[in-house]
Formats: sequence, C-alpha cells, structure tokens
Amino acid sequence: MAANGAEVLAALERQAYDVVLLDVHMPVLGGLEAARSIRRHYPDEATRPWLIALTANTMPGDREACLAAGMDDYLGKPIKLPELTAALARARLRMHG
Repeated sequence: MAANGAEVLAALERQAYDVVLLDVHMPVLGGLEAARSIRRHYPDEATRPWLIALTANTMPGDREACLAAGMDDYLGKPIKLPELTAALARARLRMHG
C-alpha cells in the first residue's frame, strides 16, 4: 500500500511486484505520471509489473488516456469484484501465457 505515486516508485525499487494498482489521482505524483516513470525504468515487459489504472473518471476518452500513459488495464471506481478478477486474470495470462 502506498499513499502516493512517489511511494509506489520507492516500493518498486525495494522489491518486484507482478501487478500494481495505480489510482489516477494520487497526491505528490499521480498515477499517470507514475505509470510513465515505471515504463521508463522498466522498459522490458518481462520485468515490468502489469499496471492497472483505478479511477473515478469514466468519461469517454479516459480509458484511452490511461492506456496512452502506459497503463496495461483500466478499472473504474467503485471497483466491482468481477471486473477486478477479470483484470487480474488478464495480468496472469500476460505473465504465464
């Protein structure tokens, strides 16, 4: 658990994660900026965590903006268990083929 995007980056320096859920509107460093930074630091898809955007922004174009920033997936809030389960299954498929 991280309180902001800067803490997310620090956590990734300490240990590897398979999946990172990034709130788009985090303080200090937002989720989109954090995703861009993670992509720069981990250019190899095999070692980069799967990035899932979490956002209350569910207007047309919001999903595309998240994906353009480097997110691998997108979930609108409030998060529903079936949607989270599906997103984690997509991440698992990417990791394990």
